[in-house]
Amino acid sequence: MRVVIALGGNALLKRGEPMTADMQRQNIRIAAEAIAPIAAEHQIVITHGNGPQVGLLALQGAAYKPDEAYPLDVLGAETEGMIGYMLEQELGNLLPFEVPFATLLTMVEVDGSDPAFRHPTKFVGPVYEADEAAKIHQDKGWFFKQDGNKWRRVVPSPLPKRIFEIRPIRWLLEKGTIVICAGGGGIPTMYEPDKERTLVGVEAVIDKDLCSALLARELSADLLIMATDAEAVFTDWGTAEQKAIFKSNPEKLGTYSFPAGSMGPKVEAACHFARQTGQTAAIGALQDIAAILNAERGTIINSSFPDMTWHKPDRVPR
Repeated sequence: MRVVIALGGNALLKRGEPMTADMQRQNIRIAAEAIAPIAAEHQIVITHGNGPQVGLLALQGAAYKPDEAYPLDVLGAETEGMIGYMLEQELGNLLPFEVPFATLLTMVEVDGSDPAFRHPTKFVGPVYEADEAAKIHQDKGWFFKQDGNKWRRVVPSPLPKRIFEIRPIRWLLEKGTIVICAGGGGIPTMYEPDKERTLVGVEAVIDKDLCSALLARELSADLLIMATDAEAVFTDWGTAEQKAIFKSNPEKLGTYSFPAGSMGPKVEAACHFARQTGQTAAIGALQDIAAILNAERGTIINSSFPDMTWHKPDRVPR
């Protein structure tokens, strides 16, 4: 099978952990250990988040004068290379020497008229106390929104339209390469108005789940797995009535509401992929990737399922 695996932020940096290279490598090693066992039998494409990493580079860039700081598209390209390097190395330490890897800096086209540019919503960078966020807003003009009991910077998150490197990704897969691409939703780019074929970077961050779904669709993937820190998609999360969804068609799953800052985009992207392609999408825990691939764990989404079924309480711990 051709499998696209979208690694959630927990695969790189958990909330509250220091943004050090050693900590990121420890988490990436865990992701590699989950992916390696299935790589021998399947074509694998890996995408990943990069919000904390982009935020860290933006903070480092704050040492420059405002007109010297690197824009978000360049920072996104930097993090794609950094994270791809670590993933390649940790996977390479587990898989046979002859298995090839490739990390592609991936440009993704967005629409300059996308309403997201008027309403920034995408979290990037570390969390702040309210007074600290207010000061940074005053000093640098950054926009902030509440994330839990802290505050984080938000930037525009336009919809992905096209993945420019889709052809080389296909070529690499045909040669048996494990491909790491579209990190952080890809590098946001667009054509300048009234300038034919003039591509420029955009100060934005594309949602990685929606981009992963677009990538999986354009690659004709058999399965899209969104690996996160939750064992499945839960209804009534955080309450005594919470239940873990096992299997569902996208129409039924789409009738439920999930938090916009966490599970919501994953469910939306998974349903979109399953509905458009007739293939399977899944959402579940990183350590369960092999079982998710066998439709034994996580939440499995396919249009052929007649209704929604639930995990037994002892199958998915609360």
